[in-house]
Amino acid sequence: MTKPSIAEASCADDYDPNSMPVDKARAFIHRFLEPLTAQLRVPIRDALGRVLASDVVSPVDVPSHRNSAMDGWAMRGADLRPDADTTLDEIGASFAGRPYAAPVGTGQCVRIMTGGVVPEGADTVVMQERAKARGTRVTFAAGARTGQNVRHAGEDLKRGAVALAKGRIVRPAELGLLASLGVGEVAVFRPLRVAFFSTGDELKSVGTALGEGEIYDSNRYTIHGMLRRLGCDVLDMGVVRDDPALLEAAFREAAANADVVITSGGVSVGEADFVKGLLGKLGEVVFWKIAMKPGRPLAYGRLQGAHFFGLPGNPVSVMVTFYQFVREALLRLMGADPVMPFPTFPATCTARLKKAPGRTEFQRGVLSRGPDGGWTVAPTGDQGSGILKSMSEANCFIILGDSVGNVEPGTVVEVQYLEGLV
Repeated sequence: MTKPSIAEASCADDYDPNSMPVDKARAFIHRFLEPLTAQLRVPIRDALGRVLASDVVSPVDVPSHRNSAMDGWAMRGADLRPDADTTLDEIGASFAGRPYAAPVGTGQCVRIMTGGVVPEGADTVVMQERAKARGTRVTFAAGARTGQNVRHAGEDLKRGAVALAKGRIVRPAELGLLASLGVGEVAVFRPLRVAFFSTGDELKSVGTALGEGEIYDSNRYTIHGMLRRLGCDVLDMGVVRDDPALLEAAFREAAANADVVITSGGVSVGEADFVKGLLGKLGEVVFWKIAMKPGRPLAYGRLQGAHFFGLPGNPVSVMVTFYQFVREALLRLMGADPVMPFPTFPATCTARLKKAPGRTEFQRGVLSRGPDGGWTVAPTGDQGSGILKSMSEANCFIILGDSVGNVEPGTVVEVQYLEGLV
């Protein structure tokens, strides 16, 4: 597959690198993404969070035998009277892992536990709550149906069927499924390598004393955390000063050692031309501004074969732009298919929100249940892009679209739940 060029992207009628709408920016990024192809085989415990590189085909039927879905008794359905109680003779028991070996004949039943093999001749299980036992005589209430509470071999998954498709991210449920099939190792795509660094003369590393006008670099820590949660191999290149030679060297080193390069800072007004110049020399830029708040200065392009994301310098903007653009792109590069965006749903806003039409805003909010059981949301407070505490306190984004203005209390807004994301 031939990668599209910037020239091809710019032919689109709505291409505007100076102010790309949020949805269009996502679409343009996806046009440049090609998933990894390199893969390796790993024990299933080591596959957690990784992406399957090939289909997993079931080597067995699941379940492997007819078994009971309930604790109760197994019998021939033809023996049960539809309009009156039925009494049968109990001749044995079938427990999970200890089946009853003999067949069940007319007028007979077998005590059975959940997961126990349904004996030959039996085709129905009546739950114990609908039966009364007196010694070896068991009476069953009327109304039982032939075939009820019996799980058949291969009912969940047949031998030779695809149990997990290529592109699936392995979660705890998938680990259990793989183990239930007796699969000990799987093919996964290799981890995505991501290099990142911060730019700015004012930034200091944690553990050093601050001078006048200096601040601690928090962005590398949030970026590190977000990347590690995605299972990426990370290369933290520290802080790079605002010096063209140093930045060019950092860009070259990052691109030579990673699939993706992420920077924070250096793409705002007054600095964008400088970064664009370097990227123009070493690669190409698709866009460098988004019609959104926070996070307007966001650059995306390619850097000597690596994908490049230039995130804003403000701490909240870094996280918002990562979750709205970078995360999904990284998952696609990792081979995940499908990549499900985090869902949004409506909630009633309980406070007034200030918003100017013309761009999409991602305000930080706290989602909770209202007195009537419906969802309500309130902002975390000051929405400044430098207030990282607003991200720590938030459990959702309040998404206000381009055409939305000020929001009054009682208005239904769109929210994106962040629990498990940040």
